[in-house]
Amino acid sequence: MKKLVFFAFIFIILLFTFPINGKGNHIEESELQVIPDEAIRLRILANSDNKLDQHVKLEVRDAVNEQITGWVKHLTDIDAARRLIRENIDEIEQTVENTIKEYDVNHEYHVEYNKKVAFPEKTYGTTVYPEGDYEAVLITLGKGVGENWWCVLFPPLCFLDFSQEVSAASPEELAEEEEEEEVEVKFFLFEWLKDIF
Repeated sequence: MKKLVFFAFIFIILLFTFPINGKGNHIEESELQVIPDEAIRLRILANSDNKLDQHVKLEVRDAVNEQITGWVKHLTDIDAARRLIRENIDEIEQTVENTIKEYDVNHEYHVEYNKKVAFPEKTYGTTVYPEGDYEAVLITLGKGVGENWWCVLFPPLCFLDFSQEVSAASPEELAEEEEEEEVEVKFFLFEWLKDIF
């Protein structure tokens, strides 16, 4: 009888521990931080995923974000922010060019302001932002096939800690977190079963 109770208990624990039919991957509305409908984003596409190209992308990110945030930080009207950014695209291009030159990178770049720029889904910590077409300044470095970076320029919602990049958790970090949780569950079960038997 004890064995039957033991196996029934293990089955119930496993049933509630693992997601069924992909429900564990479902994005709840409460997990989404609301970005205003009228917002201007910044998306930067790196030339490639090699270390230098990714480093240059982050340097361009820092320089352009600082520049545009300085322009719009006191604005409350999105139309004024749009005008200001459109009128100063040349300055943004100059900032990108100057940043790229510092690293002796000679690939092309392209800066555009568009109302429909494609964005992939992105996770910051536990907050998930859905994919879609959004109004944005798009900076393409070289071939633009490397990992991208984005934030919201207006209203200023760039999730940046300049001493430590805040981004989606890497697959390795997620695997480590899952492993830790699994170890805790196994440890709890072991202790509980030890007490019963």
